Amino acid sequence: MRRSEINNAIDFAIEFFKQHSFKLPSWAYLTPEEWKTKGEGYEEIRLAQLGWDITDFGKGRFTEEGLTLFTVRNGYPSRVPYKTYCEKIMIAGEKQVTPMHFHWKKMEDIINRGRGDLCIQLWKADKQTEEKTNERFSLLIDGVRKTFNAGDIVRLKPGESICFEPYVYHAFWAEGGPALVGEVSTVNDDNNDNRFYESLGRYPEIIEDEPARFCLCNEYGR
Repeated sequence: MRRSEINNAIDFAIEFFKQHSFKLPSWAYLTPEEWKTKGEGYEEIRLAQLGWDITDFGKGRFTEEGLTLFTVRNGYPSRVPYKTYCEKIMIAGEKQVTPMHFHWKKMEDIINRGRGDLCIQLWKADKQTEEKTNERFSLLIDGVRKTFNAGDIVRLKPGESICFEPYVYHAFWAEGGPALVGEVSTVNDDNNDNRFYESLGRYPEIIEDEPARFCLCNEYGR
């Protein structure tokens, strides 16, 4: 993924968040040079990998398969053990797919916060083989339990949400314009709790075609 794509995605996100009155913490706008001056008082941000997360999942096709995320708060196993929850704000682009995956441990609510519809395709995973199954299963939509068939697509309108339990495969994208997507969950551990159906890279390999204007969540120590 090119650094220029990352810079442009963050610029778009900042404006999109403003349009929806979602305010970011002040440190979201720090440059890499400014981060070098931030000491121990900012350590939780580094340890819990808060902040910008722009990914093409290693495919090099960000507009087709990618996601823009900002982690607002999070614990981290063995690093920030006193915080047991996580909050993210994301942008799913028009028909921009986040590939199929589940989490072994994390339970999460995914909320459509505005603009386009959020479309989510669902399958139950077998806990032994981790393959998709054809079995029916139920999940909560805005607190109401509903039953789904394998491969069903849920369309969340702005304001609607779904609760994902572990071992439920989901892939999602937006239709009718980009969607502002909220996530409220138990602790997020991207290094150890993502099971993608196909082998993917969680963070992009970056081609430095222009200077970075922001730090990604895995770049604070560089």
